[in-house]
Amino acid sequence: MADPIHQFQVTPLADFGSVTLPLVGEVSLAFTNSHLAMTIAFGMAVLFLTVATSGAKVVPGRMQAAGETLFGMIDNLAASTIGHESRKYFPFVFTLFMFILMMNLLGMFLTFTATSQLAVTATLGVLTFLVVVGVGIAKNGLGFFGLFWPTSAPLVLRPVVGLIEFFSFLLRPFTLALRLFGNLLGGHLALKIFAGFVVSLGALAVAGGVGLFALPVAALSLGMVIALTAFEFLVAFLQAFVFAVLTCIYLNDVVNLGHGH
Repeated sequence: MADPIHQFQVTPLADFGSVTLPLVGEVSLAFTNSHLAMTIAFGMAVLFLTVATSGAKVVPGRMQAAGETLFGMIDNLAASTIGHESRKYFPFVFTLFMFILMMNLLGMFLTFTATSQLAVTATLGVLTFLVVVGVGIAKNGLGFFGLFWPTSAPLVLRPVVGLIEFFSFLLRPFTLALRLFGNLLGGHLALKIFAGFVVSLGALAVAGGVGLFALPVAALSLGMVIALTAFEFLVAFLQAFVFAVLTCIYLNDVVNLGHGH
């Protein structure tokens, strides 16, 4: 059976040498399969939205209806979570959602999934965290740190609760990154393993003799592959949507500072 981890290996497609950075050391400059997957996903998102919005009609076609559905879904999510200021932050949330969705879907057709790389999901998580912190400071100034002083808690417990809130806030980029990474990695790993069972047990059954007893297991593995494939398409969408939901929740915390909208 083929190594199921092989599909997650980052391989250079074009090498541009290396540079030495202070405090980091030697860094290799290469265009990898990860970069290629992200570039294709970005192009897919741009192409999809271009086709969906060009020649808009009163009675939408399939592409226009799909584009309007995704747009309306994230717009409603941002409005219901962040409130009347949601339109300021909608472009960022929608861009994240579409980019992650396209990377997830692309991984269903290629042998490499960009969002199964922790470096990619960690970058998205840190980017979201920095945007949230930037919005919080720009909008509230020093009042941003009031997020870590829960006035609803008893005075004697506020330092403890505030410390917990602070460390919880610092963990947000890690939870964003690990949730997306873990779901995509685990799903594709399981899919690869069951597909390997189908091939190896099927070959054993074709050989005849005692190997025929492997045929029911091969058929069961094939059924699992079909079920997992359908499930992975669902996960590809859900994980992009969950990332958008959490981004909206984190933005709401700093935009409204816990006072609702």
